[in-house]
Formats: sequence, structure tokens, C-alpha cells
Amino acid sequence: MALATTTLSSAATATEKSIVVASATSFAAGRLLRIDNEVMQVVQSYVSGTTVGVLRGRDGTAAAAHVATADVVHGTADDFAVPGFGSTVGYPEAGRSRRVRSYSATGAITLPSAGTDEVAILNGTVALAMTLADPTGDMDGTILYIIANGKAAHTVTVTNGFGLGGAGYDVVTFEANGLQGIQAMAMKTGWVVLSTMTGTLTRVSPGIA
Repeated sequence: MALATTTLSSAATATEKSIVVASATSFAAGRLLRIDNEVMQVVQSYVSGTTVGVLRGRDGTAAAAHVATADVVHGTADDFAVPGFGSTVGYPEAGRSRRVRSYSATGAITLPSAGTDEVAILNGTVALAMTLADPTGDMDGTILYIIANGKAAHTVTVTNGFGLGGAGYDVVTFEANGLQGIQAMAMKTGWVVLSTMTGTLTRVSPGIA
């Protein structure tokens, strides 16, 4: 077997006992799946169809709400290379963890908690106009990864500009011809892009030109 990926066709609350997926190919009773930070398992009574009964909060993860079009990665236990494969990844030597959160609509990217890095996944091929508040003073060293899982010209606007550079450096625009991502670190209540900003451009281009 091998890992497969589909998406949620509709949002799921933290208490629902079933999810609706875009494709049921390879789904089977007992199969494990991951959405954002939560690991689930397909119920033994499942036979077929895109409405899939699931056991929530497996592998030590917490049941949580998930937005429509969030990625659903599924497979057998052997398909996942690392035991305890939930997408909250611990770094014991650094005392840090990394969380994953999906976005399917224009709006604000949630700030990571101090001491916790975060991956913000922008879903789909329709451009989202996202906003990002400046980090708080206790977040120094926190890393935020903003990643697209589809080709789209997403924008991310930071309150006081990347690197506190103001209006001249406040928008990052993803190119629409490839999967894109940026990495920014919180420092002195600003987001420092870990790539180059040039000239007096009003946006930062993070990827394929």
C-alpha cells in the first residue's frame, strides 16, 4: 500500500463522527488518516462511499475542527514512516513543537503560541487574501511557515510590514505557476522573512519568477 491524499468536501467539527471526502479511493476499514494536527482511524463498519465514519483523536492527538478542502492524508500504519506520525512534531532537545493549521477562505492567519512553531496551509487554487498580525514580544524565535497546497496567487499582508519595514514591505504575493511558501521568524514584535527583500518594492516575491 501507499499513502494517498484527498481533501475534505465539507468542514468537520471537533465532535463529528464522520467526515466527507472528495475521493474515497483507497479508503478502507481501519485505515489511518491525518488532517492538520489530528489523526483519525476509519471505523470497522466502513464499506464504501465518500462519507467516512472515523474514530477521532487517535495517536495521542486532540479532536479539532477542520475546514473544507483541508488535506486528508491516509494510509496503513506501515505507510507512515515514523511511529506516532501526528503532525504535531516534538523537538525534545529544543523544547519546541510545530503545529499545522489549514485555511480555505480569506481571513487572518492565527498567530502561533509563544514557543510553538506553526505551519499555515493555504488550501486550493483560488487566491486567498490573508492578513497576519505582528507577533507579540514573547514570541521571539517562533517560526511561521506559510505554504500553499495548490497553485494560486495568495497574498499575505502583515500589519506593520515584514521586518517592521512598514507599508513598503507589507505584502507577500505567491506566484500562481507553482507551489509556493515562505518562512518567517518572530523577532522584536516583527516577522522577519528568512529570504531577501529588495529595493522599495511593495511586495516580497517568495518563489518562482
